[in-house]
Order: sequence, then C-alpha cells, then structure tokens
Amino acid sequence: MRPLRLDMAGFTVFRDQTTVDFTDADYFALVGPTGSGKSTVLDAICFALYGTVPRWGGARGIGNALAPSSAEARVRLVFESAGDRFVATRVVRRDGRGNVKTAGAGLQLMPPGFDVTKLDTGMDLEDLGEVLAGTPAEMDAAVLDAVGLPYEQFTSCVVLPQGQFADFLHAKPATRQQILVNLLGLHVYEDVQGRAAERGKAAEAKLTVVEQQLGTLEDATDEAVAEAAGRLERMRELTTAVESAIPGLRAAREAEGAAAGKRDAIDAELTALGAVRTPAGLREATGEVAAAREAADRAGVEVHTAEEAEEKVRGELTAAGDPGRLRVAQDRHTELARLIEQEEWFAGKVSVAEVEHRDAAAAVELAHAHNLGAQQLLEQARQDYRDAQQRDRATALRGHLTAGDACPVCEQTVTVVPEVPRESAVRQAEQAGNLAREESEAAQSRWRERDAVSRNAAFDLERKRGQYEHHLSRLAEVRKAVEGLPTMDELQRRLTELAELQRRLEDAGTAVRRAREAQRAAQTVVRGAEERQRTAWRQFDGVRDGLARFAPPPADRDDLAGAWQALVDWAAGEHGRRRTSRDEAEDAVRAAHETTARAHDAIVRLFADAGVSVVDRDEASLVRAATVTAERAEAAWQRLTERREQARAAQEQRMTLQLQGRVAKSLAGHLRANNFERWLLEEALDLLVDGASRILRELTGGQYELMHEKGEFFVVDHHDAGLRRGVRTLSGGETFQASLSLALALSEQLAGMSTTAASLESIVLDEGFGTLDAATLDVVAATLENLAARGDRMVGLVTHVHALAERVPVRFEVHKDARTAHVERVGL
Repeated sequence: MRPLRLDMAGFTVFRDQTTVDFTDADYFALVGPTGSGKSTVLDAICFALYGTVPRWGGARGIGNALAPSSAEARVRLVFESAGDRFVATRVVRRDGRGNVKTAGAGLQLMPPGFDVTKLDTGMDLEDLGEVLAGTPAEMDAAVLDAVGLPYEQFTSCVVLPQGQFADFLHAKPATRQQILVNLLGLHVYEDVQGRAAERGKAAEAKLTVVEQQLGTLEDATDEAVAEAAGRLERMRELTTAVESAIPGLRAAREAEGAAAGKRDAIDAELTALGAVRTPAGLREATGEVAAAREAADRAGVEVHTAEEAEEKVRGELTAAGDPGRLRVAQDRHTELARLIEQEEWFAGKVSVAEVEHRDAAAAVELAHAHNLGAQQLLEQARQDYRDAQQRDRATALRGHLTAGDACPVCEQTVTVVPEVPRESAVRQAEQAGNLAREESEAAQSRWRERDAVSRNAAFDLERKRGQYEHHLSRLAEVRKAVEGLPTMDELQRRLTELAELQRRLEDAGTAVRRAREAQRAAQTVVRGAEERQRTAWRQFDGVRDGLARFAPPPADRDDLAGAWQALVDWAAGEHGRRRTSRDEAEDAVRAAHETTARAHDAIVRLFADAGVSVVDRDEASLVRAATVTAERAEAAWQRLTERREQARAAQEQRMTLQLQGRVAKSLAGHLRANNFERWLLEEALDLLVDGASRILRELTGGQYELMHEKGEFFVVDHHDAGLRRGVRTLSGGETFQASLSLALALSEQLAGMSTTAASLESIVLDEGFGTLDAATLDVVAATLENLAARGDRMVGLVTHVHALAERVPVRFEVHKDARTAHVERVGL
C-alpha cells in the first residue's frame, strides 16, 4: 500500500480543509514542533482505512476524531496497492446529544489512469469509481482485500508505532514469544485446537444419538420385512375375494330393500287413511257465519239512525246564532258597569293629590324663608368674627404698651394702659359662627327635601289627572258601543240555549261513534267466521288431495259437514281393505332379510379366515375395510423397509462419526501439547533473524548481522573479527539499525503469511529521534537513506529533529496556529 493523497477537514487539530500530496515522495519526512500534528497525519491514514487509530485505544475512541467545537470530521485517502488506485473515505458527526458516530464510509476502485487532481473539482463519491464498500460494516472486508493486511499487521508493517520494535529487540524470550504470537497470528492454532476438541465432543454427541436411533431400529430386520411382505400378499387376496362377493350381497340388499319399500308403502297408505277425522266444532263454525252477518246488518241500521239524529241537532245549532258575538256584547255590558263603578274612585284620587300638592308648596315656601334667615345670621357671624380678630390684635398690643410712651399705632402718648380681657373675642366669635353655619346648613337641607316633595306631589297630581281623563274617555266610548245591544238577561238566555244545543250535538256525535264501532266489530266477527269456514274447507281440500291417489268420492261444496262425513266413511272402508296386503308384504321382507344376512356372513368369514375383525355391514364399508387393511399392510411393509434402510444408514454414520471423533481427539491432543506452536515460533524466529541479518548487512555495509540463541538476540561484528555481543550493548544508532532490520523483516514475514498477498510498498517510522546524539543520529540518517535507496518501497519518518529532516529530500512541514494545523510540502 502506497499513499498518494490525504484530505482532512475537522479531523483533530486539522479543523480547516488540509491536503497532503504524497505523489513522487519516495523518501519524505513529517517535520514540525512537538504537538503540531505530525503524528495526526499518520492517524488520519489509519482512520481512513480502518476507522481507528493505535493511540486512541480502540474503536470506542472515535470521539477523538473531531476537532474541538467541530460537529463533523472528513478524511479521504487516495492510495495505490498492487497497481490499482483506491479512494477510502470516512465521515464522523456529533448528534444533538453529543454522541459521536460514523455517518459515512466508502471505498472506491479508481479507473485506470485516474488523475488525483480531479478531487479538487469537488467530485462526489459516486463519481470516483467502482464502489467496493458503502457502509462501515462493508469497509473491513473491502480494505483487507485492497490493502492485504488487517489493522494489527498494517500498524506493524506500514505505520510503525514509536519504540515497539526496540522493545521487541530487548524483550525477554517469553515476552518476545507472546509478541510473535500476536503479530504472526499464531493464536489461530489455539482456535484450531479448540475447534478440534469441540468437533470431537460434537461427534461423540452425534454418535450417542445414532446409537439410540439404532436401538429403536432393532426390529427392522430382513425377517420382519419378509413377514410384512407375506401379510401384504394375504391382505391383497382378501381384498380381491371381498370385491368378488360384494355383488351378491348388494343384490340381496336390493331385494330386501324392494320388499321393505312395498311394505312401507302399504304402511303409509294405512297411516294416511287412518288419519282422516272430522274436525272438532265443525257444525258450530258453519252456523257462526250466518249469525255474524245478521248482527252486522243490525249494526248498520243503528249507524244510519244515529247519523240522522246528529244532522238534525247540528241544523238547530246553526239557526240559533253565533255565540261569539253574544259573548262580545256581554263583555261590553260588563266593562260599562266596571267603568261606571271606577269613575268616583278616580275623581277621589285627583282631589287627594291636589290637597297634597298645596300642602307641599306651602311647606317649601316656609322652608325657603327659614333658609334666608339662617343665611343672614351666618353672614352676621362672619362679620362679628372679623371684628373680633381686630379686637384681639389690639389686645395683643396692650401687652407692649407702657404708660407715658407713644402708641405704635396712633403715635399718641399712652396715659393709662387698658386692662387685657380674660377671654379671646375671636374664640367667642368662632363658636357663634359655627352655630350659625350648622343652622344654615340644616335650613338649606330642609328646604331641598321639601322642594323635592313638592315636585313629586306635582308630578303625581298630573299623572292622576291624566288617568282620570283617560277613564272618562273610555267610559264614553263603551256607552256608545252598548247602545242598541240586547240586555244582559237576553244575552244570557240566548247563550244558555246555545250551550244546550252544543251538548245535544256532542251526545249525538258520541252515539254515531259508538254505532260505527259496533258496526266495525260486527264486520270483524263476520270476517273471522268466514275465514274459519274457509280454513275448514282448505283443511278438507288438503286431506282429500292427500288421498287423491286412492280416488276419493266427489264432495258437496254446499254442505261442509256432509262433505267431511262422506270422506271419513270412505277412508274407513279403504283402510280395512289394505290390512291383508300389509301382512303379506311383511312376510316377504323377513325372507329377503335372511338371504342378505347369509351373504354378509359369508364375507365376514373371509375377514375372519384372514385374521381381520370387521364390524361394518354395508357393501362400501366392507370393501373399504378390506382396502384399508391391505393399505395398512402395505404401509407397515414400507415402514419396515424404510426403517431397515435407516438402520443401515445409521450403521454407516456410526462408523463415520467414530472415525471423525478419533481424528478430532488426536488433533486436539497434538495441539494441546504446545509442541506445534513452539515449533512454529522457532521456525518464525529463525526466518525473522535470517531476514533481519540480511537487511542489517545491507544497512551497515556488511559490518553487522543478527543471530539468536536460546531465545536471546546477538549481533556479530565482522569489523571486529566476528565478535558476538548482546544487543543491549549496542549504541543508540546501532540499536536503531537492528530494530529497523527486525521491523522490515517482520513486515516481510507478515506479508508472506497473508493470504491476500499484501504488497508492502511503503513504511513510515514514527520514532523518537530527538533522544539520539549527533553521531547516532548520523548513523540513523545514513541507514534511512540506504533503505530509501533500495527503491522497493516508500520510506517516511516523523521527526522534529532539524538535522535529520534536512537530509530528507521531501519534507512536509506541519505547524499550528490558534485555529488549525497546516501542512506545507518543501523540497523536490
């Protein structure tokens, strides 16, 4: 696998869109200060292919893929493997709950000659080429087919984690053995041993089932099959004999049936003739019709009489006049009497209202006079209050006067100082003013109240005068309307006559309704009697039609009772004549039944001779019983034949399972002893050391080669007479050369073990070069240059050591600002 181009956006420190172009970069270095994002470039390559990164600690660390505060991360890797170009893409998003999940993943095979610069035009994934995988689940198998290495081997052969193979060089034998088991995948033989043990147990379990099956098939022998075949032959013979005897039995049954049918026909005739009886109440039903018709005629006459009486009363009522007009005239007389009675009452109400209005007006005038007097007293009290204020001010000056001095007001000499009053004139005037104010307010309130009473009395007077005038007007109208009307007594007499005629009309109507109801009831009785008579005739016709085959005598349709009696007498005579024929038919039935029983017993003896019991008696059942017996015999023979074949198959399966169980137990036993795994590890370690020695000789110009003994690693120095020394005595540069040789050899070993024939076209070293001294660093740089000069793979390294980076022809400088990291290609 050789990377060609890497695109990142939102991936860890690369928040903005970043592209790393590895085209023609056979030997390159990722340089930059610590923490700038150099190793992140390698993380992006691993993530695009496998969805995880070694330093994340597994697929659960996918949240590390997102840049801070980013909601989405996109990584796209264009790489070449075995001459084909591929594009691997992965997209990671954070949902609303903060969970980070893979939102998209895909792998496409590019068409031949695809130009990677077309990716800058914004092509969709569907336009990149043939889709090999479209979901994260499909990516694992697709990437394995394309790259040829699973994730663990890829991070051991292509992207080498820091210090892992130096640890492998210095590890103890047991630790190194476990590393080889993990890296070379030798644990597969433990799985083989486990599966072999499981298969052995499964074979034993199946063998137990087969043994139980054979136990249930012990009766499936050749003798049992032969016996079943013999019984099948006898049952087939029985079926043939029964089928031959059935026609005779069928003929006997038919003869018996014919005789029984003739007897049953005579029984049916006797039953039909014996059932002829005269219906109960026949004579009463015949006379009921005439009586009902006579009653209906009488009811019709009564209805006609009642209707004529009703019409007569209705005419008298019409001639007596309109009761509505009489009641209106009566209402006029009543209203006139009421109005005359109320006239004096309305006049009295007006007189009382006039007196109340005069009294209220006099009270208002008196209250108004009192209010004016109170106002004058209040004004006088206010003037007295002002005079009192002046006196009090003068009294206040007396306290400052001295006899013989000039007065401050009049400037005259004061001869005698007046005496100061004991009480204040203002206080006395204020008390008098308060009393005057209260009296004024009370007088004004009384005046307002009496004025309101006066206005209400005036309004009430006007209202009552209006009511009285309206009453007089209505009284005149009613007097005029009553003129020319009959008197109250005359009106009452005429209304009484109308009421009596109305009552007589209602009584006549009731009589008509009763007569009609009686007529309907009589007609209903007539219809019921006629229907019962028709029913009796229908019953007679039904009985006579049922006897039509016997040719009954004709019936008199005018005499129902006579027709019934004639039919009953005729049926009794016919019944007696048929009793003798019935006894002869019964003797013929018994003789035919004996013949049928003998034929049936002969067939039953055929079943008994064949050892089969049968309880069926009809022909179809006997044939079916013989057929079923033959079919059962055939089924038993076939079942025994099949069980015999099952027993043979089970015996063969038992032999096969026994062989499989022995092989599985033997394989599990060999693998359980760990000898095979130990042998594989020794062979792998020999191949690893031979390959590493060859690479180390090339890297060191033939000075060093690697060897192992009893699990320990040694270096042979050919510039020092083939001196052998432990790897822990090597310098830093020599340790790097030996570790790199082991890494490259192990890469080749893993590639050789891969069933997908992986093409190891690149290797990237993420080593801690900053701890090396100048001399060692020079050795490391020369070693890497020799490795790149071999030309069999792309070589990359990650370092922040400037001296080492200066010796690499292509450098990708990585730096980071406050927002994102950037990658810039420098060199060839």
